[in-house]
Amino acid sequence: MIARVRSGWAVLASTQVLAGYSLLLPDPVVPHLNALHGAVRTQFLGDMSALGDALLEVTGAVRINYAIFGNLDPALHAHVFPRYADEAESVRTQQPWAHDWENAPRFDRAVHAGLIERIRAALMQRGVIE
Repeated sequence: MIARVRSGWAVLASTQVLAGYSLLLPDPVVPHLNALHGAVRTQFLGDMSALGDALLEVTGAVRINYAIFGNLDPALHAHVFPRYADEAESVRTQQPWAHDWENAPRFDRAVHAGLIERIRAALMQRGVIE
């Protein structure tokens, strides 16, 4: 877990195919984005972009990719992927699932603790942490 934010939970993904790959999980759980309305939907999308801003700040990424699908897992969650200039040419302009997920680093609390703290601090500066 990175932090409790206004709309839910920001977490580092269990597979760090791109360093800092995170998820935003709403609380309470809803089946999809269209199940959120008004200010609650706005807050979720605002928290998602704030998480992207924080990742952009602390990872040295050149851009952030966002994805919300829910076709397999009927619970809303947003994927937030930092993208880097030094990615292999074959995947640099592809969607993140083009990367080698089988051999990607796994989340390790000892390895990623510093990154979590930097992301949390950047989220705190943005006023989205509860």
